[in-house]
Amino acid sequence: MKHKIYVTRKFPQVALDLLATRSEVGVFPEDGPMPKEELLRAVQDIEGLLVAGARISPEVLEHAPKLRALSNASVGHDNLDLAALTARGIPVASTAGSLEETTADLAFALLLAVARRVVEGDRYVREGRWDRWQFELLHGSDVYRKTLGLYGFGHIGQAMARRGRGFSMRIFYHARHRVPETIEKELSAEYVNRERLLSESDFLSLHVPLTPETHHLIGAPEFRGMKPSGFLINTARGKVVDEEALVAALREKTIAGAGLDVFENEPHVAPALLTLPNVVLMPHVGSATGETRLRMAMLAAQNLLDLLEGRRPKNLLNPEVFERRGDSSFDFAQEGEHVEP
Repeated sequence: MKHKIYVTRKFPQVALDLLATRSEVGVFPEDGPMPKEELLRAVQDIEGLLVAGARISPEVLEHAPKLRALSNASVGHDNLDLAALTARGIPVASTAGSLEETTADLAFALLLAVARRVVEGDRYVREGRWDRWQFELLHGSDVYRKTLGLYGFGHIGQAMARRGRGFSMRIFYHARHRVPETIEKELSAEYVNRERLLSESDFLSLHVPLTPETHHLIGAPEFRGMKPSGFLINTARGKVVDEEALVAALREKTIAGAGLDVFENEPHVAPALLTLPNVVLMPHVGSATGETRLRMAMLAAQNLLDLLEGRRPKNLLNPEVFERRGDSSFDFAQEGEHVEP
């Protein structure tokens, strides 16, 4: 008998075909947020749920009495009430391992773009203002041999360190847990305390998950602790940064600039950010390459089938659900940072 599965967003057909080999699949047909009432109706009779951006609250779970497994097409899981899912005994898997390098590519692209004023230069040319070479036109900041500070040092943070090494950057990191010395040596990365990370980084790049502890991790005091010539790069979650404080820091030149792929109230962007020349803005597309999104989709689909059929994916978020069943043989690895849904 086939499982009943629902997918909360328009999804690549090849991933849906994989699910359909062993399941009866329903899909929300739009590439956009699923209305809450429609989600509540859709989950009433399903065993498996593949979530792409939807918020899964206790209310949703109350409407899904038969739900046995959930696969989240993301590394971050702040869209899920993981505690409620775990209490219900519902295992949850992420797509950790599928998008870290791609997200680091975008983070470093934002770093280069804001340092070298790429967007400003593009606009300057398109608007027909470039009529001669000038010695003082659009001076930016060097990246080569500067200090890259990484707040969070999971797979994306480490991927950023590798990119920074290509520019002979000095690599600092701060995280809840220090990585093994072998990784520090491989990446030429130095563990520093929070204050030193802020005060000595030329580029501060955020790679932490959104949790109650990391909400507004970077605010007015942190901006005052940074170099006036420093730049903030955020491809983690928007709520990690106090956006009002960021606007003030950019306006007052407390810091030199920012590169942002995420926002505190997205898709709403603070109007002031749209007017500031020293910030580069992207629409939460850290993992948005064709190759990576397909890899995420296939992994999310396979994870859901594995969970429904009693197999443990390596990117399980709540291993205690399986441990309750007496299965502790799995080598669990959880990604400790964000990347983009």
